[in-house]
Amino acid sequence: MSIEIKKSVKPVKYKLAITMLEERLEQIKLNKKRELIWILEHEEIYTGGTSFKDNEILDKSINFIKTNRGGKITYHGPGQLVFYFVIDLSKRGKKIKKIITAIENTIISTLKKYDIDCFADRKNIGIWHENNHGNLDKIAAIGIKVKKWIAYHGFALNISNKLDVYKKIVPCGINNRGISNLNKIKKQNYNNIKQELIQNFLTNIKN
Repeated sequence: MSIEIKKSVKPVKYKLAITMLEERLEQIKLNKKRELIWILEHEEIYTGGTSFKDNEILDKSINFIKTNRGGKITYHGPGQLVFYFVIDLSKRGKKIKKIITAIENTIISTLKKYDIDCFADRKNIGIWHENNHGNLDKIAAIGIKVKKWIAYHGFALNISNKLDVYKKIVPCGINNRGISNLNKIKKQNYNNIKQELIQNFLTNIKN
């Protein structure tokens, strides 16, 4: 059964998106619905994963939600591409590391086509780019949850989102590295990047 691919045009509220992912998870488990890839943007929100700590919120006035994905605190908002999925790992050897590697390879191979060098870091999970000053900036955050051998949540890739918003938190719990987006690294047309990411992800989860 092929994977359903959904692309939302208008920003989606975070809680609504997670509820829909969890409903899809249950339906997949009962063989009632197909696996899902869902590309969207969120309205401005900060989210904290299962390993987040309260002292990583520097500005206590932010709009914050605690969530059940892995990882620490991050920001979502307009200009950031969020790539969600609900994928049945029981069909794919029940290998959690493999789905994380698939995400990493998807982003790296996609950005290579846009002439942007980046790399994965298992210690500081996510996708990183070395800027012109030799410092490391995060350009994509990864966070997944596995329930009943079904993996969901996904990754967020910074394309043209605001960057000053990250000063209100300790992004992903890392305070000695920066945050960037694709427009800051290289101004070019990223209109086709959604389709590139989808195709690369489909290839990577087959391997």
